[in-house]
Amino acid sequence: MSRARDFADLAGAADAGGITGKNVAINGAMQVNQRGDQSTSAGSNTYFVDRFNVYIQATAAANLTQSTDVPSGQGFAYSAKIDVTTADTSVGASDLGLFRQVFEGQNVQQLAYGTSSAKKLTLSFWVKSSKTGIHIIEFYNSASTARQQSQSYTISAADTWEYKTITIDGDTATAIDNTANAEFYVQWVLYAGSNYTSGTLNTSWNNVTDANRYVGQVNFFDSTSNNMFITGVQLEVGEQATPFDHSESYGETLAKCQRYYWQVAGSGLLVGQGFYFSSSEVDCIVNFPQTMRATPTFTSSNNSGDFGFMNNSDNFDTWTAQQFFDGSRVNVYTISGVSGTAGYSGYIRMLNSTSKIQFDAEL
Repeated sequence: MSRARDFADLAGAADAGGITGKNVAINGAMQVNQRGDQSTSAGSNTYFVDRFNVYIQATAAANLTQSTDVPSGQGFAYSAKIDVTTADTSVGASDLGLFRQVFEGQNVQQLAYGTSSAKKLTLSFWVKSSKTGIHIIEFYNSASTARQQSQSYTISAADTWEYKTITIDGDTATAIDNTANAEFYVQWVLYAGSNYTSGTLNTSWNNVTDANRYVGQVNFFDSTSNNMFITGVQLEVGEQATPFDHSESYGETLAKCQRYYWQVAGSGLLVGQGFYFSSSEVDCIVNFPQTMRATPTFTSSNNSGDFGFMNNSDNFDTWTAQQFFDGSRVNVYTISGVSGTAGYSGYIRMLNSTSKIQFDAEL
């Protein structure tokens, strides 16, 4: 069973009845944007507005930004914007572009997939695009035998905010693995080649057949004039879309996002307590604001003189991850540009506006 409906105005929508915490999606109002503006690269996931990424399996490219273009009167301050910078007008068979959020399996166990009690699921969102026509949403379970279903929605008017809802049945056949890994995907298709469009659109839960996944999808990447805005993403158990849950504070949303990604960036900010382990090595303990999903990938900006050791004149650039502890703190150290006395202690600080350290445990 599936339904897709367009609403020009939500003024007559039923009250949410005080329900909070119903949205399985994180950062659906696109408020948290730790990374700032990004550009896609072929064959990779590019995260921008937190918890959302764009995957491009082709030469097409886009700028990804947080925008203040939002539907009027709905309580949103931001949207995610995808702006085409490199068009793909000759779509290859394997070409593919997706905007998506990926979920830990342990966060969607309430769906009870793989049982006779599998729950219906409703996705709602606001979208504005210069590209009209049929678009596909895919729900994907990456079990050992992967399962998926696709539903279509139509963008009726160019450059106009439209509200969409899609309801799907639960999958009684296959469970979602109960892990902290990427197990469940909600994917807005941007364009797809014939490998994914040559069959018949699969609108109920089935084992994956690529040719049936994205049939009918328009090519959003056919012009550099194209852009798309999305906000108000809400994924909830049940068969009725309810008004977006604005009850979650920015701080609560940020904390959820920092489980997957966290950075310290900007001049004058403190990184953590440091000390000279030896005359040529400074160690620093960094405490994460949230326990991260998994051992994160550590990177630093590594520009000349990005970091400084307070109580000493040493400035340095290169950081390397040394050892992680229980997902909540990390010992990082610098291996260049320092000369001091073993045991000397102080705080590590950022020196430049471009200074940055990043911890990435994204799915």
